[in-house]
Formats: sequence, structure tokens, C-alpha cells
Amino acid sequence: MNEEIDFIIDTAKEQMDNAIAHLEKELRNIRAGKATPAMLAGVQVDYYGSKTPLSQVANVNTPDARTISVQPWEKAMLQEIEKGIMHANLGFNPMNNGEMIIINVPPLTEERRKQLAKQAKAAAEHDKISVRNARKDANNEIKKTDASDDMKKTAEASVQDLTNKYIKIIDEMYAKKEVDILTV
Repeated sequence: MNEEIDFIIDTAKEQMDNAIAHLEKELRNIRAGKATPAMLAGVQVDYYGSKTPLSQVANVNTPDARTISVQPWEKAMLQEIEKGIMHANLGFNPMNNGEMIIINVPPLTEERRKQLAKQAKAAAEHDKISVRNARKDANNEIKKTDASDDMKKTAEASVQDLTNKYIKIIDEMYAKKEVDILTV
């Protein structure tokens, strides 16, 4: 194919890669019942007057599947970390023992599991739309080129193959997350 068409296809692939990366991030943030440090990734703490991510002021660990421990690097930060977790509105009740903060992650109810599965499906659908938009943009760009009709058809087929591949990846990622969420 010609360089212009190769560039268009590469651009579409890059946009589809970005959709997959976005979905991975979204699905990581959807809680599946097991405690993970990623659950606190969005927590901001007031660190001497500036909002700072929790991970930059403390060590976050999961000693077991139902517990998250937050060990601050400075003991003076315990109250600020506790406030930050409460303000993040994650539904957690942090316990401060004077050394670290311990969060017991409550088990998910059946209703909450279904809500989270719907949230995961919505995220997957959103990223499928992104992939399809990348296909549409690529096809529009291919039509504008001065390549032969055969070359344009071949390029559009390549873009369609890419689209099918990425939609399948998204479906697999969602199916895996749904099983993870709905498994008690």
C-alpha cells in the first residue's frame, strides 16, 4: 500500500490501542470484592497545603483479600490520610490505630455486584464506540486519498479487520471482569 494509507491505518490502530488502555484503567477501578491498592488510587491527601495522591505520602498494601493497610511515611499524616479517604466517598470506614490506617473492605451485596457489572458493560460499550469512531475516521481519510479503488478497498478491509480484532478484545476483557465481579 502507499505511505499515506499506511499512516491512516497506523493512526486508527493507535486510537484503538488507546481505547483498550482506557478500558483497562476503567475496569481496574471497578471493585470486584477483593481488596486492591488500586481502590485508593483516586484518593487525594492534603500534604502541607497541596493536594497530593495518597500513593505519594504512604505505602498502600493488601495483607489479605478483605483488608487494605495504609502506612504513612510521616505519622503526622495519619489524620489527613483518614480525611482524604473519607472525602473520596468510596464507602470505606478507615480505622486509625496510631501507626497506620486499616480499611476493612465489606463484601459486595448481590445488588451491588449487578450494578458494578452494568458499570463495566457501559465502560466496554463506550470503548467499542471509540474503536468504531476510529474506523469511521480512518475510512473517511482513506476515501480522500488519491490511491486506486482497489487499494482503498484493501485498506478499508484492513481497518475493518483491526476493528473486529479490537471489539473482540473489549468483549473478552468485559467477560473476564463480569465473571470477576459476579463471583462471590
